[in-house]
Amino acid sequence: MVARPRKRAASVAVIDIGSNSVRLVVYETLSRSLVTLFNEKALCGLGREVQSTGLLAADAVAKALTALRRFRALCKIMQVGSVHAIATAAARDASNGPDFIAAAEKICGCAIQIISGPREAKLSALGVISGIHKPDGLVGDLGGGSLELIDVKGNSVRTGITLPLGSLALQDASEKSPKRAEKIVKTALTGVTQLTTALGRNFYAVGGTWRALARLHIVQSGYPLRVMHGYTLPAVEALDFVRRLRRLATANILANIDAIAEARQPLLVYAALVLEHIILTAKPKAIVFSTYGVREGLLFEMLPTAVRAQDGLVMAAQGLNGLLSRSARHGQELSDWSDRFVRVAKLKETEEERRLRRVACLLSDIGWRVHPDYRGEQTLHLITNGNFGSVDHHGRAFLALSVYYRYAGFSAENEPPELVRALVTPAQVERARVLGAMFRVAHLISAARPGVLPATHFKSEDRKLMLVFEHRMVDLVADRVGSRFKQLARLVGKSGTIVRR
Repeated sequence: MVARPRKRAASVAVIDIGSNSVRLVVYETLSRSLVTLFNEKALCGLGREVQSTGLLAADAVAKALTALRRFRALCKIMQVGSVHAIATAAARDASNGPDFIAAAEKICGCAIQIISGPREAKLSALGVISGIHKPDGLVGDLGGGSLELIDVKGNSVRTGITLPLGSLALQDASEKSPKRAEKIVKTALTGVTQLTTALGRNFYAVGGTWRALARLHIVQSGYPLRVMHGYTLPAVEALDFVRRLRRLATANILANIDAIAEARQPLLVYAALVLEHIILTAKPKAIVFSTYGVREGLLFEMLPTAVRAQDGLVMAAQGLNGLLSRSARHGQELSDWSDRFVRVAKLKETEEERRLRRVACLLSDIGWRVHPDYRGEQTLHLITNGNFGSVDHHGRAFLALSVYYRYAGFSAENEPPELVRALVTPAQVERARVLGAMFRVAHLISAARPGVLPATHFKSEDRKLMLVFEHRMVDLVADRVGSRFKQLARLVGKSGTIVRR
């Protein structure tokens, strides 16, 4: 009897009608680790005149409706399983917002939720929870029409607030005067309770124009990764950067920046202004940029409680393991095997180090289809630039180095790029080398097939570390296995030997 192929889970889309951009994001399925199938935005500027006229501009409405027609057609072509549409500040504040929403609903073929300010803040916080491992600080979501602020710690969120400080709103209300805009910002932020909770904690910056600031800083500083999610700046450095950016804007030097979309360039000065005064008022320790926000929060909220509690990075690694490795089960066995090694070798590790080690095990075979000469290099880039969350840039680099060493070995000519090594401490490099050596032993023994590693175990006597093979697996023992295990043992300060039971 021929087995029927398993039915693929339905895809899910979010249409986000914001004050500046209208965006469609299609995800592979509703899950703890979202995988993006398609992402497109149109910078329509719906909110550019709401503060001064109380209306959505006619040309912006026409542009948005045109974008929505395309998005509806794309969803139909892609056979999206379910579509969720939301609208934020511009649509809820403009007097002609209801007419626009009615026209948009006819085009989209679904109801559009007009998100209130406090709810937008909550969804932004849930988005950060879904994409940042154990967040602790203040979430700020800067859109075109509003700024939402809400405290988050772990999986808990407090009551949020919304302020009319979006980039377009500030540009409109100040009549394009940064000096007037600064007065508006200072007045609006005075006495905001949420800001008092950020002292010495992280500030999570959400929103397209703040992401543009992060992109600009990454390019100008020569930072080795182009991944904006999780990009972190000490508050002092961020304050200096936004002040310099404001001075450049005053001197009209910001125009024609290749790294920033032309439509966003005039808004950078307002985004910088808001961030500057948040830093001065709230005094956070660091600014963490998050690409996870309202859309991801909306979908995260739909997940069952047990699924929300899952580790987003582990789920992403399991997905890649199942998709790219020769055997997903072997990856899990390797994780358990590494647990035994760490215990017997008496290696000390923190909870986060243990978490990253187990994730590295799941990723250790994802480059097997690449030409052998390039497996280390390709997996290094795949992991450091991977489209997943719940890991900071240091963690990305550590995971990438661990798998790089698994493929490239430890010869001097095969050392990884210094720019990647610069993202981690020397101690983390050494730990990555230990993991890489462990993977080189495990994959050589098992050929990445399940059922082999559980038939081996470790023993320790004084400074001697032993790899013991059960009788049924002794034919797998060879000189190459022994030399690689001795190399691993040396890296943890022991001598290594193979034992046949």
